[in-house]
Amino acid sequence: MKNMEFYKEKLKRFADVILKEPFPYWFGAIVLGILNVCLLAVSGEPWRITSYFAHWGAWVARAFGARPEFWAFYGERENAAALADGFLRDGGSVQNLGIIAGAMLAALLASQFRFRKIKSYKQVIGAVIGGFLMGYGARLSFGCNIGALFSGISSMSLHGWIFMAGMLAGAYLGSRLLIKFFLY
Repeated sequence: MKNMEFYKEKLKRFADVILKEPFPYWFGAIVLGILNVCLLAVSGEPWRITSYFAHWGAWVARAFGARPEFWAFYGERENAAALADGFLRDGGSVQNLGIIAGAMLAALLASQFRFRKIKSYKQVIGAVIGGFLMGYGARLSFGCNIGALFSGISSMSLHGWIFMAGMLAGAYLGSRLLIKFFLY
């Protein structure tokens, strides 16, 4: 009976660690690294995200009458195939949907999901401008911090390290602008 109580206590502690307490950053880094290697082994491509958002935009534009199949981006065979196949056949789009759902689930499990009142419309304007600049920059550099930095460094590419230097400089400058113009 004493053994059973010991195991119940250990199981409860394990459940608390998994479901209630935050994971250490090093654990998240190891899990993401392993998942990136698995994705590369299974699909033959490193992890990337923003290319698929470009496809989402093209599908929405097509719904409103645009002809994205004539855009230069969709002149490449891989992009043209993704455009023709649609959302559910685009593995990266389904993967992105999983990332969004997983982030939501993680926030729900950590009791951190909540709607917050907008404090200032200056913050909304700053968020929109920042989101636009991040998306535009990700498309110009052929990747976001996942494709250009994380997958670049893990695949031993020099461009990942160069991207990191630029990203750190941009984050420093962006945080200074944020504090100066949008927070107070």
